[in-house]
Amino acid sequence: MSAPNRATLWGRILTDELAKGGLDAVCIAPGSRSTPLTVAFAEHPEIDVYSQLDERSAAYFALGRARRTGEPTALVCTSGTAAANFHPAVIEAAQARVPLLVLTADRPPELRDSGANQTVDQTKLYGDAVRWYAELPEPEADERKVRSLRTTAARALSETLGVEPGPVHLNCPFRKPLEPIAVPGDVPDSFVQTTAGRGRDGPFVDTGGGTRTLADDDHRRLQNALTAADRPLIVAGPADPATLADFEPAAVADLADRLGAPVLADPLSGLRFGPHVGGADDGDDDSRTIYGGYDTYVPELPSPDVVLRFGASPTSKPLRNWLRDADARQFLVDPAGAWREATFTATDLLAADHGTVVDELLETVTAAEAGSDDAWRARFDAAERRHWAIRDAALTPDALESAPFEGAILASVVSNAPDPATVFVSNSMPIRDADRFARPRTAAVTMLANRGASGIDGIASTALGAGSTTDEPLVLVTGDLAFYHDSNGLLAVDRCDVDATIVLLDNDGGGIFHELPIEAFDPPFTDQFKTPHGVGFDALADAYGLEFDRVAPPAFADAYRRSLERTGTQVLAVEFDSAASHRRRDALETRVEDALDGLESDRD
Repeated sequence: MSAPNRATLWGRILTDELAKGGLDAVCIAPGSRSTPLTVAFAEHPEIDVYSQLDERSAAYFALGRARRTGEPTALVCTSGTAAANFHPAVIEAAQARVPLLVLTADRPPELRDSGANQTVDQTKLYGDAVRWYAELPEPEADERKVRSLRTTAARALSETLGVEPGPVHLNCPFRKPLEPIAVPGDVPDSFVQTTAGRGRDGPFVDTGGGTRTLADDDHRRLQNALTAADRPLIVAGPADPATLADFEPAAVADLADRLGAPVLADPLSGLRFGPHVGGADDGDDDSRTIYGGYDTYVPELPSPDVVLRFGASPTSKPLRNWLRDADARQFLVDPAGAWREATFTATDLLAADHGTVVDELLETVTAAEAGSDDAWRARFDAAERRHWAIRDAALTPDALESAPFEGAILASVVSNAPDPATVFVSNSMPIRDADRFARPRTAAVTMLANRGASGIDGIASTALGAGSTTDEPLVLVTGDLAFYHDSNGLLAVDRCDVDATIVLLDNDGGGIFHELPIEAFDPPFTDQFKTPHGVGFDALADAYGLEFDRVAPPAFADAYRRSLERTGTQVLAVEFDSAASHRRRDALETRVEDALDGLESDRD
């Protein structure tokens, strides 16, 4: 590979090797020291380049792409604090197992600890948040060094998709000249003909993966427990990208039917929405497999005796507490063999791929073997029907005219989302309301959120990054603080050509704090926790060329459907009084609980 100087050579070889390994997208924040990387990526025909001015937004945009595709997206920045601004997204990628390749340009090693401008210690900058770290050798047209560079690039991509996928950090020192300026003798003509210079057909190192399966004894142990259970249960928590690719929802539903086990499907599990759900979204079926209303009613039901758990810890706190208090054997399946269960009540940890466990059980379990109590699933069916009947009554336009609350908007977002669609939901109250109010339906709705570290930073950027990977309609549901926090990320609508319907739930501050005991202590509650900001978001939308519409809760569904039919990006702002909304949410919870008490009394 020819180049006018060694820095340009290094950028071209690294980019060439990453492309041969399958990398197809990079998000670049502009800077000087990263020039060799930026120019190489911009010139490469097989890699899509997304330019973001703000490093934190750039990192979350890349995170969104990788979360939606399950394949690594690369990140590039210059030296200094630019690299530090990647850190929050790197943490989220680590916690949520999202493959991310972080390339930080750096100044020559001798300038470290010298007071040189824009020079900080970038060695292992992200600590344990990355799966692997390497510092690239300094650029030179040396065969052994270039073989090392190509091997490191191949290894880095492989590590992002390892047994536990996640971020990888390559620190890349460069000397001037950084631009493709000719430096005589820097890259001899003879070097182009070497194997290191040309590379190989395909990746320099081709890494093969494997599938983690259960040992025979572990499979029998799991099968025997499930088939002997009177009250078996399957719980699907938030799924990481590899799990979404590994899981076949119809297979999980088939297994649940054979076992007589309800499936409590988190909205982020990949199981709450899709054709496998059956007729549950029409409200007329008598028997379901996938359940979504459990947040309210599980505390009122008997405990399971065996639980098969997939994914991360469920969003629903009542469900987590119910499982915590259950006197049940709980099998936690995790491909990496990691512990992701913070109540510490699981009894068995199975290190295996989710899809493999389900497929192996389907090969050996028959409906005749399963001994579940017929009344077990019937209780869930009845509770689910009562749950949605009461919810639906509270979601009519007339009901919302007198008692509006944020959960109604989440219900409408999901029930009216196109088939297919990508729906990204912010943290704090929106994801909790999605869990409570997003009814299972047969449409192919992919719901995503940043639940690894559950921060409100980078929400808009992550959503837009996810939307950049697909032609499906993109919907972002965000609170006002999260919208404000990542306002820089809105520049991607224009720069990265991504359209969305942005549903802005504006309650003028941190509404979620009304759920905490600190609400009773004011001061300091209003000034230090709820923190009303008084920001007019119509001006913010105008700054980024977005259409803005302030919508009353009863009129939201119609405005939302109109937005979905239009081109461009619209912000639909719905205002709420957070304290009143919480009281209405609590009152609705009480109505559901009372109805379920009556249901259990009738059964008794």
